[in-house]
Amino acid sequence: MTSTVEGEEVAPARRHVLQELGWDVGPSEEADGRMFGSAVVVPQMHAPGTDHLRISILAAWADVVAGYLAVETVGPRVPVTLELDVHLYRPAPGAGLVRGEGTVMKSGRSVFVAGVDFLDENGEQFGFAAASFMASPDERLRIDSLAGRAPQPSGPRLAMPFAERAGCVRRAPGVAALAYSDEVLNASNTINGGLIALTAEEAVLSLSPPGASLASLDLRYLQAARVGPAVATAEVRHGLGRVEVCDEGNENRLCVAATARTFEP
Repeated sequence: MTSTVEGEEVAPARRHVLQELGWDVGPSEEADGRMFGSAVVVPQMHAPGTDHLRISILAAWADVVAGYLAVETVGPRVPVTLELDVHLYRPAPGAGLVRGEGTVMKSGRSVFVAGVDFLDENGEQFGFAAASFMASPDERLRIDSLAGRAPQPSGPRLAMPFAERAGCVRRAPGVAALAYSDEVLNASNTINGGLIALTAEEAVLSLSPPGASLASLDLRYLQAARVGPAVATAEVRHGLGRVEVCDEGNENRLCVAATARTFEP
């Protein structure tokens, strides 16, 4: 699993970046197996030059909701994200409450799949996501179920642009990098998959017209980014982007293959 929940469990020295997004997650009160998340959108969450929430933040939020569902099935083994995709019918809201509603799509012996619907504060669906997981091959890693998990501490919310806070920088047109630090890790001490989504998004946007935002983002996790920095290299043609994310410090091994589509600005 690539969510901040696990990053918190390894007690990083500083507050995890994703904690500052204010995404509150919990099970349905009807005990029907669904999982809900919600957060208030602030300008620091916007894609650069737009008034719309970043798709990479929605990817991180979907990963948490789906990951919680996976924990209840795969746990006490740690779920590892295999694939994560987000698709928007329209640009995401730039303010107000955003909600995510997660449901189990498949609970198999080797692969777990969950879907997440995203709704604005008026209850209108503006996008959806899906994530697939497997149990970590490292059987030493363990994670508590929701029933055994301590409440997450409250604290400051995002006070600067998301990419800046995460330390994600654009090296050149089509190239973005995210350094390895305690603030961006998951339970396996590898770079968080939601923040890898940010790196891919930044690489694509650096080649897109000003004011563009992503309409879809699909990430296939091939192996963990264990050393860093995670470097995303994008190619964009006619609004369709292809991205490879490599672990530069680990012989530049390919970690994530991604595709993205932009809205016209």
